[in-house]
This record gives sequence, structure tokens and C-alpha cells, in this order.
Amino acid sequence: MKVNEKHIGSDFDDFLKEEGIYEDVTKRAGKKALVYQILYEMKKQKLTKTEVAKRMDTSRASLARILDPDNTLVTIELLERVANAVGHQIHYELV
Repeated sequence: MKVNEKHIGSDFDDFLKEEGIYEDVTKRAGKKALVYQILYEMKKQKLTKTEVAKRMDTSRASLARILDPDNTLVTIELLERVANAVGHQIHYELV
């Protein structure tokens, strides 16, 4: 089997940048991490999606779309509303 030497010694971020998908992958990963933290908190507090949606004054279906880890079109404001509904805030960090 022939090894693609182009990527030997490079890190994964370099690979993603070379492929032109770095930004998309990092956005999706960040959103997924945030969604999983929110879902964990919901489970810890024994909150259903219906209860959280009611706290947000929205529908369960809308909440499900917001919490879809693959939906990268969700605004930060919506994610902040969900975090607030489960008693938390989102912390931003410039890296």
C-alpha cells in the first residue's frame, strides 16, 4: 500500500486546512461539544426537551433543531437561550 507522503509529519489541523475544511470542522466540533454539555445538564437536572422548550417559550421541535449537533446555522443567541433555560451561561474565549 502506497502512503500519501504529503501528510506525513503534519498535524491534523494542517491536514484539515490543506483540504479546505478546517473552518467547517471546527465549527461543527464546537457546536457538538456545546450541545453535548447542554444535553448532559438536562439529563443531570432530569429536564425533558419539552420542559426546556417551555422555559424558552418555543416548541419542542424548534429546540430539537437547535440541539441538532450537525445544524451549524444556529445562532449564538439561540444557544445562549438554551443554556439560560437550564440555568447556565455560555463562556466565550478568544484563542
